[in-house]
Amino acid sequence: MEPLILTLRMDELSQQSFDRLREEHFPGARNFIPAHLTLFHKLPGDREREVSATLEDLCGQQPPFSLTATGLIFMGRGVGYRLESPALQSVRERLAGAWRPWLGVQDRQGFRPHVTVQNKVPPEEARALHRRLEETFAPFEVGAEGLLLWRYLGGPWEPVGTYGFER
Repeated sequence: MEPLILTLRMDELSQQSFDRLREEHFPGARNFIPAHLTLFHKLPGDREREVSATLEDLCGQQPPFSLTATGLIFMGRGVGYRLESPALQSVRERLAGAWRPWLGVQDRQGFRPHVTVQNKVPPEEARALHRRLEETFAPFEVGAEGLLLWRYLGGPWEPVGTYGFER
């Protein structure tokens, strides 16, 4: 069964802003998913019911919170925004603890939250965008409203569930 991906549900204004940047700078032929902050890259698709139950429990106890965009990341062939939040780290750690036996290598590595707005371009194009965005960068807040669960379909993603943080 296809794996599951877990991302952060951002406030609408932040989502639109990151989507707009992604549309401008991501190669069109490869841009078939919205801008996102991935918490887990590959959860077992055959554990969807258990994953959903864990998300419902956690989100029912977690109030919305803010993240701070603290800078830009040059990724060699792309650019992203670094986001920081103690609350996000805590959410990620609690989920990783619950799912530890299922986590693959990528999801067991360090968690470096970011939103990619450009990827899979020549390094010189990525370097130029990184420089241009850094010239006007100022830290900003992003609202965290919940979590989104997706099924990976070999490129595109299919929505599986939306879990809102309790207010």
